Amino acid sequence: MPDNVNATSDSRTVNNVMRHEYRVLTDDEKAQMKAIKDRGLEFIEMLDGIGSSRDISLAKTKIEEAVMWGVKHVTA
Repeated sequence: MPDNVNATSDSRTVNNVMRHEYRVLTDDEKAQMKAIKDRGLEFIEMLDGIGSSRDISLAKTKIEEAVMWGVKHVTA
């Protein structure tokens, strides 16, 4: 199993089997990607603090999806 790679590292592509070509992100793009992930995590942690239910699980899944699409836009 590959080692963990920081999401903003230029080495982030070493364990990604889906995308076959990569580009180096600018510092601004790295900051945007980190901000998207940080806000997603903050929202998920807030939801964790109010309980658990199917609704919360669905909300967390949608947050993860939104983060994925946001990051995909930045890294395209």
